[in-house]
Amino acid sequence: MKLKYKRLLFLFISLCSLQSCQDNDDSLPENTDLDVQKFIWRGLNEMYLWQEKVPDLADNRFTNNSEYENFLKPFSPENLFEKLLYRAPDSDAANQYDVVDQFSWIVSDYTTLEQQLQGTSKSNGVEFGFSRISQNSNQVIAYIRYIIPNSDAAVKDIKRGEVIYGINGTSLNLNNYANLFFSNAESYTLNFADLTYDSNNNPVITPNGKNLSLTKTTLAENPILIKKVITSGAHKIGYLMYNGFYPSYDSQLNDAFGFFNSEGITELVLDLRYNSGGSVNSSIRLASMITGQFTGKIFNELAYNTKKSFLNKKYLFVSTIDGNALNSLNLTKVYVLTTRSTASASELIINGLDPYINVVQIGDYTYGKNVASVTLYDSPSLTKTGLNKNHRYAMQPIVAQSQNSVGFSDYLDGLVPDHLVTERIKTLGILGEPNEPLLSTAIGKITGTAKYTLPEKTTTNFIHLNDSKTLRGMNLMYFDEKSDL
Repeated sequence: MKLKYKRLLFLFISLCSLQSCQDNDDSLPENTDLDVQKFIWRGLNEMYLWQEKVPDLADNRFTNNSEYENFLKPFSPENLFEKLLYRAPDSDAANQYDVVDQFSWIVSDYTTLEQQLQGTSKSNGVEFGFSRISQNSNQVIAYIRYIIPNSDAAVKDIKRGEVIYGINGTSLNLNNYANLFFSNAESYTLNFADLTYDSNNNPVITPNGKNLSLTKTTLAENPILIKKVITSGAHKIGYLMYNGFYPSYDSQLNDAFGFFNSEGITELVLDLRYNSGGSVNSSIRLASMITGQFTGKIFNELAYNTKKSFLNKKYLFVSTIDGNALNSLNLTKVYVLTTRSTASASELIINGLDPYINVVQIGDYTYGKNVASVTLYDSPSLTKTGLNKNHRYAMQPIVAQSQNSVGFSDYLDGLVPDHLVTERIKTLGILGEPNEPLLSTAIGKITGTAKYTLPEKTTTNFIHLNDSKTLRGMNLMYFDEKSDL
């Protein structure tokens, strides 16, 4: 597998057992001091990967407590957090885009975050991709990637590949699309359009009069969207579309591999194209289900800053889940489907398996996240033990670098596919069907048949901006276990 690098992103670690940790009492005492600001500075001073490179986080930055508090007073929690992020020495301190670390983040209520880590969030059930029409245009379109079962969208007239040009009658552009889709509104109306091409093969977006109202509900997404066996000649190909590493579904994931074992599959296609990450423990378990012959060997390592180097840890392949044996396939090759939305724990699967078996990556470059962040809470230990009840702020600063068993971690431009196949809106196909472009390519590589060829007139590729999981803060990798900091 070929690997490249460019930009910094994060893996995401949790320090508490990430079940719904909601407080029973929703009323908070008025916070009249600098509790939150002190928590932010102290947490970053202790744990931040680049602490030594941020002058305002230096251990000797303040000579006394009065100087310390005077420094903190002018800042809101969010502004202080932003100010303390690492910038290159020659960067513009006033320009947020000069921050080297643009992926640490802060939240004002950790309860919602904890639910998201288990795949539960307020959602209407549509996962979108977002693209610019062209390099010289600020017009944005959304398109439907997939629908989550048991959601509001699942019972509405909406399907994969449809194009959205507006929300509530407002056309999407670079400045408004994120707010329009992810405001606090419980419902909104999607405005649909047809996608065609002119004589020069330039995209034309034409509103078609279809409008559809969707309502958000508290929705738990089962990440196992599709599980099936495809027979092609002498090959029995297992296909798994897996959209999130949520530990509460690990037993069902193990059952899926039990199904593959019972069917006697000869190859596995693992579809991670829309999987933005999740639990590292789930990632380790999945890697161990794919293989099974490497129990006890190193799957991944994390290295922290100088202060916290004693936390450096090796994570090993496993053979059990909750005391039960894993249904392992003992494969020596796996085919993985990827896009720019394949991130964090998904990339860990590819990078962690690469030293041990042949990982054939088909699709696009992945997102590129090779560093880890940790959930920090306002308590003496920065965990939820002894939590300050005056507020619910928490933060996720980058704290560690991730690498595989041979020390490789340089994939900041994403993991490079062995066979480049970029998804196009006009040729998305039906997920799980053998003629869908990415899956068709995998089947072709397995069987030795010709790979899928995109029609000439639909090869125009929009400029990928983002996806709905990224905008909801779901591009993450976390450990669902307690740690001592």
